[in-house]
Amino acid sequence: MLLYGLAKLSPIAFRLFGWPVHWYGIIIGIGIVIAYTMIQREAKRKELDEEQMSDIVFWTIIIGFIGARLYYVLFRLDYYLMHPTQILSIWQGGIAIYGGILAGLVTLYYLAKRYHLSFITILDVVAPAVLTAQSIGRWGNFMNQEAYGYEVSRDFLEKIHLPKVIIEQMNIEGVYHHPTFLYESLWSALGVILLLWLRQKPNLLKEGEVAAGYLLWYGLGRMVIEGMRTDSLYLGPLRISQWVAVVFVISSIGFIMKRRNEATIMYYTANRH
Repeated sequence: MLLYGLAKLSPIAFRLFGWPVHWYGIIIGIGIVIAYTMIQREAKRKELDEEQMSDIVFWTIIIGFIGARLYYVLFRLDYYLMHPTQILSIWQGGIAIYGGILAGLVTLYYLAKRYHLSFITILDVVAPAVLTAQSIGRWGNFMNQEAYGYEVSRDFLEKIHLPKVIIEQMNIEGVYHHPTFLYESLWSALGVILLLWLRQKPNLLKEGEVAAGYLLWYGLGRMVIEGMRTDSLYLGPLRISQWVAVVFVISSIGFIMKRRNEATIMYYTANRH
């Protein structure tokens, strides 16, 4: 379809032996590769075993994806009970990052104990990489025309100087919407820069505070951005995702305050694992 002289982007990148290959999957894959590279580079600096870290990352990705999909399906259970064959259709979108985070945390904890590694250190190593993958992954939502916000005018989108391709992709059935995918992607990217900058500062962040900073930053952004979304479920005055974000923010602040008051906690820049 042509809109204002621009073709609306197709969610399908190409076909391989007749099977559609979706941009969503390609973009998620790119995010995973970049995140894996970041994790291995930092793990090497922290003198962590490369083979063990590869195993940890591999299983965390697998279990995390399962958790992300289950979380999404459970909150739309009525639909998927009527359409059970679509439960595995993740190429159409439909993974919830909160489910991935929770499943990933459980997996990381188990594997860290299995390899006799510090769970807290592993969290600090992977946190910026996870946020990087989230920032990239939101562009998969863009290609699928999902995770958008409330109705706005085209004039509004032009006034905030968005590229025309984004403006037109936010035209859903003739109605323009907030590009909340973009807001979250940019917020996450800024968080990555901040976390990486703080993490390399000597004697600044204590062990666990990189991961806590991730939860704090992501939670703050999600609390605001989720309020603009149109596809989330409510629980009382807030959306469920906003409640989870509140928990992230409060728990991370409490964790950081506790670490600051414990003189025996080492700084992240110390090469201990």
